[in-house]
Amino acid sequence: MPMPAFPTQSRTAQLFAAIAAGFLLASPAASAEPAEFGLWYDDTGRGAVEIAPCGEQLCGHIVWLENQLNSKGQPLHDIYNPEPKMRDRPICGIKVIGNLRPQSDGTWGSGWVYDPKVGSSYDVEIKLARPDVLEVYGYAGLKILGKSIYWKRAPSDLPRCGDNASPQRVSR
Repeated sequence: MPMPAFPTQSRTAQLFAAIAAGFLLASPAASAEPAEFGLWYDDTGRGAVEIAPCGEQLCGHIVWLENQLNSKGQPLHDIYNPEPKMRDRPICGIKVIGNLRPQSDGTWGSGWVYDPKVGSSYDVEIKLARPDVLEVYGYAGLKILGKSIYWKRAPSDLPRCGDNASPQRVSR
């Protein structure tokens, strides 16, 4: 019994497949890191936050402080936190950005930012203003009443909280 003949792909289908494969190879990998990833000096220049993935979202933790110790030589703590049980945690290492999700306009939004200098949290969006500048837009409910602050990219070899080296000012 002869084998059934299977139709071969048409030239159009082959051309479409080749074009689709070309687009897949030319486009950035789906796993490419967002430009917002990395280390950023905050707007004061006295602290740095590392923005990294938290599952499908982005979050940020304080990883460097110009001055990690208070006047008594003890690590700085989150003393302004509205939750009394959180006031004993050291500032270094705390999560200050969370729940950021990619938005259709290319920003990361629908998240929150915490300011340990005053113990307040705000809604937040982030986006690159320039390759080395991150715009952090905080607001309380209404975006129109928000404020932008700008963070400068920090070097990847910035000493981390808890490193044995003493905290020092790094040229920016």
